[in-house]
Amino acid sequence: MTSSSFPVPGDQSILLTGVTGFIGRELLPLLLATGYQCWVLTRHPPRSAGHRELFYFSDFEHLPEQLPASVINLAGEGIADRRWTGARKHQLTDSRVGVTDSLLRAYRDRNQSITRLLSGSAVGVYGCRKDSIPQAEHMLLPGVLPHGHEEEFGARLCAAWEQSALAAVTGGSEVCLLRIGPVLASDGGMIARLRLPFLLGMGGPIGSGTQWLSWIHRQDLCRAILFLLQAEHLPGCVNLVAPAAVTNLEFARALGKAWRRPAFMPLPGLAVRLLWGQMGTELLLGGQRVVPEVLQQAGFEFDFPQVTDALRSL
Repeated sequence: MTSSSFPVPGDQSILLTGVTGFIGRELLPLLLATGYQCWVLTRHPPRSAGHRELFYFSDFEHLPEQLPASVINLAGEGIADRRWTGARKHQLTDSRVGVTDSLLRAYRDRNQSITRLLSGSAVGVYGCRKDSIPQAEHMLLPGVLPHGHEEEFGARLCAAWEQSALAAVTGGSEVCLLRIGPVLASDGGMIARLRLPFLLGMGGPIGSGTQWLSWIHRQDLCRAILFLLQAEHLPGCVNLVAPAAVTNLEFARALGKAWRRPAFMPLPGLAVRLLWGQMGTELLLGGQRVVPEVLQQAGFEFDFPQVTDALRSL
């Protein structure tokens, strides 16, 4: 679209990045149904948006002078799509930090401030933890790399992503960092990757199975983002996870029960390291027990607080 094709943004206008894939399949329809006008960044804009309040753009340069005051920034290539080579780490960083920097630059170039910014992060910001101490938002300040986790790429990436978003903080603006856990949905993410081995009777825990998995159902994730968007004030950061984290072993057993398949064949940690290197070590063998303290104190109610109910719904 050309800049002249965009309407004048109003109070219900939102600029969004990173919502044309796995999360966006549920988030965009929810926002549109709630009455929001959505300006969506995508590398391949469709010829027809399919909705009169939905507008696509492929880069920030061709946007009009006046932009929406509210932004949801979830841009980022899939963290678990492939091994973390040096080139892949650069792609993962640029698709998060680079896009966030470009987003904020577009607003600065127009002498415009973002009033409300909901910007992506992940529970990996807490680092790979071997303890069972629940990590609440107040236990790690926004944009801070936790001590002892300096060598972990995932934690460094999340901290850098948070730091880039915090540059939007100016007088009168609010920034909320969304520390998202592994998302459960039937059409992508970890569930899609686990489907074949479980259906073949080869599912089971990964490594020791004692590592924590702080998951969230995609429906609850999107509802929580809308809940935050409509809140009177944004918290500085929020853990977007279900209230009941589980160990990897507990998750494997619950998934096997939901699919009525065996879940007793473990994937050894050595095999994970050989197959996926650092990515497997951090994402599959590592974990963290995270709690949604801010959401719960704000009165948000989860549709799927327990992993058994979440998996049965998929």
